[in-house]
Amino acid sequence: MEGPCCFLKTSVCVLMFLLLGLANTFVHGQGTRVGFYSRTCPRAEVIVRSTVESHFRSNPAIAPGILRMHFHDCFVQGCDGSVLIDGPNTEKSTVPNSGIPGYAAIDAAKTQLESACPGVVSCADILALAARDAVVLTKGFSWQVPTGRRDGRVSLAADVSSLPTPTESIEAQEQKFSIKGLNTQDLVTLVGAHTIGTTACRFFSNRLYNFSTTTASGADPTINPSFVPTLRALCPQNGDGARLVDLDTGSAGRFDTTFFTNLRNGRGVLQSDQLLWTDPSTRTIAERFLRVRGAQSLNFNVEFAKSMVKMSNIGVKSGTQGEIRRVCTAFN
Repeated sequence: MEGPCCFLKTSVCVLMFLLLGLANTFVHGQGTRVGFYSRTCPRAEVIVRSTVESHFRSNPAIAPGILRMHFHDCFVQGCDGSVLIDGPNTEKSTVPNSGIPGYAAIDAAKTQLESACPGVVSCADILALAARDAVVLTKGFSWQVPTGRRDGRVSLAADVSSLPTPTESIEAQEQKFSIKGLNTQDLVTLVGAHTIGTTACRFFSNRLYNFSTTTASGADPTINPSFVPTLRALCPQNGDGARLVDLDTGSAGRFDTTFFTNLRNGRGVLQSDQLLWTDPSTRTIAERFLRVRGAQSLNFNVEFAKSMVKMSNIGVKSGTQGEIRRVCTAFN
């Protein structure tokens, strides 16, 4: 493994070192462990990292894309690379997964790994490693990723119904996370990934027009009134539903806590995001991410690393389960 500060500014290296051992404090999934490929493919992480970095330089949008891809993979069939399969009626063919930037980076990393270590590194592990690298490239902190996942042999469009949606209540989101072994703090933390990336107008424009009779504008009353004109200018009524809008206004390219500041100020773009601040069960956690110090504060980067390791072990296949794909887009 290369030096831990290879992507980071010196000022954050000290805290990053504290994160290096985080993965070892968790009960890993069925057979995953840090350094799984240390003997069979010692340069695996370096190859994934350099590939993601190369693609990121050409298109920074792949960072939130890969992070979203990993989340969607783990919530459907477990973390087994099923989201990467091409074809009709696959997970990849559905609205939540089609057109996500970053698929090419995963495929490129797999091509290089097959050249270096044929039949060794799974696509599921490539995706988990790439998600970590995507966070680092957007100025978040690093963590050790347990590996050893095998690739699944099933990818069905119908299964994406297990993903949270942009209009769901906190209760509904908590239930979906609970089914996967994740708690309310994991929910708030992982949704905090919306600190980077964009969403399309069609996923939130319903909040802007004829949403409520209690506001003069007719917009969702949880939106700061001063923010409504901004969103309407970006997403006119009956306009282009595919137009992309930053999820974290003012800081969409940097992994930080501005996302939670925006929620506090009524500037959450997705309805489900803003509910993190308006619902008492999640607001307390969101507030703790904004406290700089003290017993009640939470370090977003540290907690994100913990929740990512926890999530990345959902439904892991290991041993003789699944397969190691030759290409990530098709079953063997």
